[in-house]
Amino acid sequence: MIQSPPKLSIKKNPLFKSALTALATSGLLTFFSPPTVQAEMTDSPKMVVDEVWQIVNNEFVDRNFNQVNWQNKREELLKANYSSKKQAYRAINQALKQLNDPYTRFLPPEQFEVLTGQTSGEVSGVGIRIAIDPRTQDLYIIDVIKKSPAVEAGLKRGDRIVRIDGKPTALMNLEQASEALKGELKSVVRIEISRERKPAFEVKVTRSQIEVPSVDFSLKKEGELNVGYIKLDEFSSLAAQQMKEAIDELKEKKASAFVLDLRGNPGGLLFASVDIARMWMAEGEIVDVVDRRGGHRRFQANNSAITDLPLVVLVNGNSASASEILTGALKENKRATIVGTTTYGKGLVQSVHSLSDGSGLAVTISRYYPPSGININKKGITPDVVQNISKEQEFLLTQNPSLLATKDDPQYSKAVTVLKMRSSIPPKNSVNPVSILQ
Repeated sequence: MIQSPPKLSIKKNPLFKSALTALATSGLLTFFSPPTVQAEMTDSPKMVVDEVWQIVNNEFVDRNFNQVNWQNKREELLKANYSSKKQAYRAINQALKQLNDPYTRFLPPEQFEVLTGQTSGEVSGVGIRIAIDPRTQDLYIIDVIKKSPAVEAGLKRGDRIVRIDGKPTALMNLEQASEALKGELKSVVRIEISRERKPAFEVKVTRSQIEVPSVDFSLKKEGELNVGYIKLDEFSSLAAQQMKEAIDELKEKKASAFVLDLRGNPGGLLFASVDIARMWMAEGEIVDVVDRRGGHRRFQANNSAITDLPLVVLVNGNSASASEILTGALKENKRATIVGTTTYGKGLVQSVHSLSDGSGLAVTISRYYPPSGININKKGITPDVVQNISKEQEFLLTQNPSLLATKDDPQYSKAVTVLKMRSSIPPKNSVNPVSILQ
């Protein structure tokens, strides 16, 4: 969770299993600059070990360290001799495991680089999302990011990727293909494409810095309703601005109600969730963050809402962390109707520190609570309207994301039903028996 602007695990089990050309992240995070260290220790693996110990000692939410004698742990860690960084990393992981907190985690340099890239909303790559057809194991492009090298190279949704730099994709899993597409800025990757009714051809794509869209949106005609559908994938540092642009554009297109889809959203930055909540609600408490000493930091709406149109929020078991902050605020302030299944249940906040050797540490520093003060950790938030989805339906949506927010998406269909029911309820003091949303 971010306390000052500049998400921790890799995105787990999202509803929509695709890959951008960099890994996604989850959690509720705060970023800090590298700690000051003594110059003579720079090349010692012990220095990173002690950096980790110091940060946990100063910040970990449980001041009893889950009954671990943390002072003795430091002596134990620094008495050991580490022949390599990998050996030091293993010792760090073993020490952190004893804290019994899955969100306090050490990140080797390559994983830390991925995390910081995703939370910034920018990555180095070609700008495509990929997925594997489970029936044929073929690798396909399922989305091309606007203003990306992939667009300039003429890549299209539905293209089958046959080879990457000469290596057949038939021998790759999704992560390996994603890794092959990533690379240094301004480096070139050769991609062989098979397109329907055309012979296979190769394109050369120059990797660049890409602004990763966290928000996808469209206007959908549902009977007399114009539904502004917004899919928020994660709470990156660019998510709030992208959300504002989506709401503004949909309002210009005469949206009469909104569906905000947080299914599969693993979380991200605290300030992003607060800023987005303020776009939807004019008043009320958003979240209460409680630190290890019992100090409270409460975030409120500030009369800056940009729409008061009816809203339904879609959630599922993989809507976590910042998604739950937004969901809880909108539900408990009666600003939105929540539809779907119970959320993940992550009520903890992590800070993220960069370490002297390029690695990183996420440490749980506080707990957060929705306006009611209820502890949602390991419990989640129950929707107002429970709408389950079968494994077959989930598989269909996973393999064909274009079916999201259509009649083949039962949770979206239920959201539309809820909005139509709301539109049929006359406002107070109205002489009209039926009021249609405008």
